[in-house]
Amino acid sequence: MANKILLKNGIVLTLDKKIGNFHRADVLIEGTKIAAVSPNINVEDAEVIDASDMIVMPGFVDTHRHVWEGILRNIGTDVPLEGEASYLSFILNTLAPVYRPEDAYIGNLVGLYGAIDAGITTILDWSHIQTTRDHADTVIKALSESGMRAVFAYGYPWWKNPDEQQEAWIRDVAKKYFSSKDQLLTFAIAPPGPEFTPFDVAKSQWQLARELNVRITVHVGVGTAGKHGKLAEMGKAGLLKDDTTYIHCTALSDDEIKMIVDTGGTVSLASPVEMNMGHGMPPIQRFLDRGLKPSLSIDVETNMPSDMFTQMRSVHSLQKAMIFDKQLAGKRGLPSFLNSRDVIEFATIEGARANGLIDKTGTLTPGKEADIIMLRTDRPNILPVNDPIGAVVWGMDTSNVDSVFVAGKALKRNGKLLNVNIDDLRNKAYQSRDYVVAQSGFKLPEL
Repeated sequence: MANKILLKNGIVLTLDKKIGNFHRADVLIEGTKIAAVSPNINVEDAEVIDASDMIVMPGFVDTHRHVWEGILRNIGTDVPLEGEASYLSFILNTLAPVYRPEDAYIGNLVGLYGAIDAGITTILDWSHIQTTRDHADTVIKALSESGMRAVFAYGYPWWKNPDEQQEAWIRDVAKKYFSSKDQLLTFAIAPPGPEFTPFDVAKSQWQLARELNVRITVHVGVGTAGKHGKLAEMGKAGLLKDDTTYIHCTALSDDEIKMIVDTGGTVSLASPVEMNMGHGMPPIQRFLDRGLKPSLSIDVETNMPSDMFTQMRSVHSLQKAMIFDKQLAGKRGLPSFLNSRDVIEFATIEGARANGLIDKTGTLTPGKEADIIMLRTDRPNILPVNDPIGAVVWGMDTSNVDSVFVAGKALKRNGKLLNVNIDDLRNKAYQSRDYVVAQSGFKLPEL
């Protein structure tokens, strides 16, 4: 008999329009799946968890994070160079090349446990740290150990040209670790993007993903490099399809954005990064105007916070600011404002869709995997809760994340991470950080 957990008497946000949301209801977990959602569920032999001071909802879904950079958190908040150039020069071209496999492993563990702590249950690990095959193995090991639902997106190192070994490694990794899509870890390919590589190279990398029947996740339209119509070339060659998630898209032309929408692509926005690193204005409205809702992602922790609350507020505020700015300029016929329900769906449902997991997660729908978070409503930063969805989007932060379940397994309970020795993780993180900094010659910021 499957293990049963009953989350009792919570404010339940299923985010499934057919089921609705509840001011008071129960969620029954059986094994790895959601078995039922309704008021007053009565079941025998279940562990009962009191959710009466909680919002119970789907876990957040991050569609693009360079998780290996976990040991480099806030290392790039203030650097001599500005914008994208600084990230490329000191993160990807100075620090990344000296990473050992064990540094990638510890960096991933730090990033993954931070994500769990913040209520993120699914993550796409955009992993462009594969200097050797051992790097890929250790990163996948960290993903597995964390207990998260994750997409391992195999990326090519950006500080050197892809060599012939990379394709062999990709094929071997796919065969060894990802023989089934019905598992906690799934596979994708993360090519650099057509503006960063020659057309023939980009084409071959996308074709490899399709040969392996895995999703593609790709940076496009980033800064000045994204203005030269490279994505349009891929589109005209018939390479844009519904198996691809396009990241940032800030400098794309209207024709390129239309190509993404028309071919069924999905989009990942990381508004704080896009605004702070010179990528260009986040194209939230340009996609909304064409009927495409974006997913949200953290991108880098080198100079950005790692939680989805920040992402939701950022994209919501930005969309309103752009509309208000046009209103102040006397323009008419303006688009509608996003509401909190829209934005919470970006962080859950649209994330699941972009990661190719909409049939598994993103809503609290019976039959889906039990990827669930419980958010405290009795803390002084949020009480009294008058609008539960508005409270999640606008009032809460990571301190409200009480419990996290992935596939029915508790990874955090009563505000504490489970199955991780934080002291050991901290020691290893500092040791790894110290090695990478020393070997690279990079100087940490002075006080």
